[in-house]
Amino acid sequence: MSYFDAASSAPLHPVARQALLAALDDGWADPARLYREGRKARLLLDAAREAAAEAVGCRADELVFTASGTRAVHSGIAGALAGRRRVGRHLIVSAVEHSSVLHSAESLVTAGGSVTEVPVDRTGAVSARAYGEALRPDTALACLQSANHEVGTVQPVAEVAEVCRAAGVPLLVDAAQSLGWGPVEGAWSLLAASAHKWGGPAGVGLLAVRKGVRFAAQGPVDERESGRSPGFENIPAIVAAAASLRAVRTEAAEEALRLRELTERIRARVPQLVPDVDVVGDPVRRLPGIVTFSCLYVDGETLLHELDRAGFSVSSGSSCTSSTLTPSHVLKAMGVLSEGNVRVSLPPGTTEEDVERFLAVLPGAVAGVREKLGAAAPTAVVKEDSLVVDALGKRCPIPVIELAKVIGDVPVGGTVRVLSDDEAARLDIPAWCEMRGQEYVGEEKANEGTAYLVRRVS
Repeated sequence: MSYFDAASSAPLHPVARQALLAALDDGWADPARLYREGRKARLLLDAAREAAAEAVGCRADELVFTASGTRAVHSGIAGALAGRRRVGRHLIVSAVEHSSVLHSAESLVTAGGSVTEVPVDRTGAVSARAYGEALRPDTALACLQSANHEVGTVQPVAEVAEVCRAAGVPLLVDAAQSLGWGPVEGAWSLLAASAHKWGGPAGVGLLAVRKGVRFAAQGPVDERESGRSPGFENIPAIVAAAASLRAVRTEAAEEALRLRELTERIRARVPQLVPDVDVVGDPVRRLPGIVTFSCLYVDGETLLHELDRAGFSVSSGSSCTSSTLTPSHVLKAMGVLSEGNVRVSLPPGTTEEDVERFLAVLPGAVAGVREKLGAAAPTAVVKEDSLVVDALGKRCPIPVIELAKVIGDVPVGGTVRVLSDDEAARLDIPAWCEMRGQEYVGEEKANEGTAYLVRRVS
């Protein structure tokens, strides 16, 4: 079985396992106590903090350990907003942030604050200029991920941090995906990360808050972790997290070159092997191990099952894999195809043979899914100068399949109206038009669902 979902959670690094087992013997006592066992635990905790702070690029007394990366994000945003409550209650986030950031933004709005969502281009990147335009006199905090978790695009953190610094606004960086590859550049103010993303144990996050940043921890406060992360520290897991971070950093330069070559091979070969595929994300400014593509006329969940049966664990941002039947907010913000989406994220140690076997299996898996999903003859009627396709009640990718079947039945210049009540159609039909060289005219309200208008160009 080839595990290709390291962006969700990386396999436990051997160094993490060794450190965890060793720390179980000496790291079980209360590090706040002065007796021998407590002192041993304190030494382990302090050494782990020093190692993690060095990797982050901050002072040891600026870093605390949390129960998860999500908790680090939530605590960082809440504390920074509370610390600057006299300035205002306005938060800036990008449209492709991790759900932990977006959930914090939703909570702020519910509590009476306001949020500006900065758009991204088709590669998933923001611009520093857009962040500058979003700044207001009442802006308390800005947030930006260092690299995107779904498509691998690296964000211009240093440029955005400089814009925010000039305005006196702190920037919180979610570095979960990138920290294992290197420190985050730029004058950021707060940083959050999660150990299981770089091969440490789950249940350990870290939050760095630079000196001088106004910060007021929220919720009940105790004496642990400078009052910013209450509860007894899981010292064995923290030690393993810090040890594995140091280990992956040592290997990062060499491993990045190797994984980048493998993902470039996937990016180049998939469109050659599989027709009607859209490879998404920035082709250059990207993390080494992530490559994402979407396949027309494919149900994402079915494709993932087929790949799993063939021995490959991958993930998807396709709406077809979600009980809500809505596309990934990242793919939606980028305006790219969401149906049949596959994210391949290679863990360290992935071999060339693993990738070649994946490339050999993929075309057959996609073809098999497309054959299974061959939609029945679409219900289409001619209405004046256009063809109307009734895809109501049909989920992705059926509306797009039916559009593709009938586009040739209208003359060049004629239109097809696709009636759909699937939210994914709002993203996938325009993306199909761009891929197939047809013109997407727009959408109109219909008695049921929405009518999506497509003009035949060729």
